[in-house]
Amino acid sequence: MNEVYNNKINILKALAILLVVSGHLEFSLIPLFPPYSFQIALFFFISGMLYKEKYGFIEFFKRRFKSLMVPYILYCIVYLIITILIAPYVGKFWAMPVTFKNEFIIPFLTGHQIDLISPLWFVVQLFTSLIVYKILNYIKINPYLRFLIYFLFALCAIQLSQFAQNLYILYFLRTIFSLLFIHAGFLFYTKIKDNYNIFTPKIFYFVIILQALLWLTNKDYTPQDGIGLSYILIWGEFDNWIVPILTSFSGIWMSLFLVDVFYEKVKNWNFLHKIGQNTYHIMANHLLVFNFITYFLLYIKGIDFNIKNNSDIYWFYCPLKSTYFYFISGVILTTYLGEFLKKIKSKIKFIK
Repeated sequence: MNEVYNNKINILKALAILLVVSGHLEFSLIPLFPPYSFQIALFFFISGMLYKEKYGFIEFFKRRFKSLMVPYILYCIVYLIITILIAPYVGKFWAMPVTFKNEFIIPFLTGHQIDLISPLWFVVQLFTSLIVYKILNYIKINPYLRFLIYFLFALCAIQLSQFAQNLYILYFLRTIFSLLFIHAGFLFYTKIKDNYNIFTPKIFYFVIILQALLWLTNKDYTPQDGIGLSYILIWGEFDNWIVPILTSFSGIWMSLFLVDVFYEKVKNWNFLHKIGQNTYHIMANHLLVFNFITYFLLYIKGIDFNIKNNSDIYWFYCPLKSTYFYFISGVILTTYLGEFLKKIKSKIKFIK
């Protein structure tokens, strides 16, 4: 992987995490692509771009467990302590009751055992999906035929959403849905990027027109109207049998296109690269920053904390005025927190 391509992937990762953070504030950085319409699929796609066939299963498992699950376990421990410590001050215990099931099984089923790190559900799902993808790759078939099979898997996953109240089925459908995008990323890296130009004007017009047509399925974010163009993968909530797949691919293409077009302009933006290098820490910590800001604003305004506590973990103060303040603060603070944690980690290794 050459340096330019490696830098492009890092910028793509930065874009992906910015889309996740903005989505949690209910706005999108890219017009035509609403929150939750493709961001998670983009992360699976990037993982496929980085997938290495050369490792045997044991080595692959060890590497993915070390990079994904070890930090996850550490974050769970730290955030359980934080949740316990802040509960008397904010007036709510932002987590499920501490039981064996909630701490060791629920992370795989929903990842919402601790509210402040609920976005990290994706990490456990990614670990599972990559292990399953690795196992299925031992079945030797044409990569394009494999894509078709995974496409059918994704269609089946959407149909299984009617049974998503069963958490084990939910876990299964998320896994088979994600395989399509992991493999698409792998195909892009191995078969497409050096052989085909996918960023032509005709393809651009096609994607824009397609997304405009898909937008006809979009609805307000209300229980009565459904979610339309967006879909909520964590809970297996889909509003259409094919739109989630189409909008995922159109959003992925648009992300790749934006990175390709603006690469020369932003390739030397150091902070942008830091964002891409700290996606794990941004995902893990941005809700903590959001909630600290919320409770602080409520405190200085003299507003009872119950207005927050009676809502979910994503509720924030006065969205009309404060959305972008939350966004900028969350990205900056969590990026540099990630840099700080990496320095601590390097010093610990040096001591050893």
